[in-house]
Amino acid sequence: MKIDNKEIFKTLNPNKVWVPVFIGLLIVFLMFYLDPNVNSQNLRGVFDASIPFLLLAGLFIFLRDAGYVYRIREVTDKHLTWTRAIYVIILWEFASAVTPSIVGGTAVAVFILHKEGIPLGKALAFTMLTAIMDNLFFVIGAPIILFFAQGHIFPESRVLEMRLGNSLQFLFWASYGLYAVYSLLMALALFYRPRVFKWILLRLFSIRWIRRWKYNAHQYGDQIIEASKELKGKNLKYWLIIIFSTLFIWSSRYLMLNALISAYEHLDAFEHIIVFARQIIMWIVMMISPTPGSSGTAEFFFSQFFKEFLTGYTFVTSILWRMFSYYPYLIMGAIFLPRWVRQVFFFKKKEGKTKKSPNKNPDRKI
Repeated sequence: MKIDNKEIFKTLNPNKVWVPVFIGLLIVFLMFYLDPNVNSQNLRGVFDASIPFLLLAGLFIFLRDAGYVYRIREVTDKHLTWTRAIYVIILWEFASAVTPSIVGGTAVAVFILHKEGIPLGKALAFTMLTAIMDNLFFVIGAPIILFFAQGHIFPESRVLEMRLGNSLQFLFWASYGLYAVYSLLMALALFYRPRVFKWILLRLFSIRWIRRWKYNAHQYGDQIIEASKELKGKNLKYWLIIIFSTLFIWSSRYLMLNALISAYEHLDAFEHIIVFARQIIMWIVMMISPTPGSSGTAEFFFSQFFKEFLTGYTFVTSILWRMFSYYPYLIMGAIFLPRWVRQVFFFKKKEGKTKKSPNKNPDRKI
């Protein structure tokens, strides 16, 4: 796998912080200006929140990030120290926040892990493993949580009906099907028959209309084979830790919103299930958003999905939701990125020169 540093740093660019911030603020302003139900009185509603539930929401965010840090350490066989794992996760989240969700930060994650001293093949294997596990959480967990939601998963929204009609349900199931097929193929390729996957890939890209990408397909097939070799021989404990940490991460991510809504409105057990389940639909909608970090898309759909649970607090809660789950990663990424670059690209180079210099000419007299 060839990593283009120039292209990677186009993504890992602190200046890109302002693009999603501007889009998000623009949508928030439009919602405030165009919605007659939103006024200064609604904004003062932020002070009506229950402090314990706000703290609980913050705790869930902390647990989610702690789960990410723990998982990346375990995935890499503890190659990363706790400090280096924190750097990796912050920069990974930053890359996801400044790129469209459909693009994601996979290439950036491979780059970061490689610069942290992990061989390229292993970095690719570890990144693919976490991506597959995250997708499998959705593919396996979605039908279960939808069953418990008992048909209340899709919101009854006049705005959504006017603009999307029944296409929201179609969009969800079509996206779910694509994710399921993609996750299954990648899991089979990575864990079962990587060489068969490469053979199929080359046969597919031998078709005249797409033959121009055959070389890229050949490279990708080799990457899959290399990544598969790196993951062979892992014991049961390794896989159980990865599986349960993934469940912990995504549950914490979703429960944060449950706690945030509970800060304003009382929810019974069934309503908590619905709020949790609807975030699965939100996740799919945000994944196909063309804007960086789903800016604008997330704020708009939040009000359509959850306003029935928030009488008069929808606008304020949507802002708090993004302040808890999105904007901190933009800020932390912009702060941590320059420091990480100095550590990885400059400090290590100086350290390497210092180690080499005594042996450069041992007989020389000073």
